[in-house]
Amino acid sequence: MEALTVYQASQYCGVSPKTIANWIDEGHLTAFRTVGGHRRVRKQDLDAFLRNKGMPIQTEIDESERKKILVIDDDKLIVETIVTALEEEPHNYEILSASDGFEAGIQVSHFKPHLVILDIMMPDIDGFEVCKKLKRDPATSHVKILVLSAYMDEENHERMKQQGADVCFSKPLPLEKLKKEVANLLGIG
Repeated sequence: MEALTVYQASQYCGVSPKTIANWIDEGHLTAFRTVGGHRRVRKQDLDAFLRNKGMPIQTEIDESERKKILVIDDDKLIVETIVTALEEEPHNYEILSASDGFEAGIQVSHFKPHLVILDIMMPDIDGFEVCKKLKRDPATSHVKILVLSAYMDEENHERMKQQGADVCFSKPLPLEKLKKEVANLLGIG
């Protein structure tokens, strides 16, 4: 049973990610949320929806241009807000989340993200250490890092930049600004 992201479902149907999100929110399309708050649609549910609406069913989804984003934050509401906003973008994002630095290390090695959205204050390993480890490791030094923290004073900004962060912002960052920065960092903005 294949589960699709909002973006993958949009590509499959030939509509925008926002349209898929609206179908889900309005109860027309069945979906579920992962533990990390990501919306997923079972392919069989999507096919049934398309047949019911008389829409064509495609046979494959192009995975070649997918940009992977890892959101690392211990605040589930922040993670869900970021994930939902980015999944509705017309870009080819695959998004996972981690709630602490330890989990982030595991996700980075398996998921191999192009971009990390990182909080500073987290349990176990803080954002400074996560950033430092990513940028010092030749296997992950290319990963773009966007720091988003409620503790973004001048000292923390400078410290994160020294660890290799690409951009640093204070929370709350307007979602439109976040979307624009993500696209810029991934070279699609």
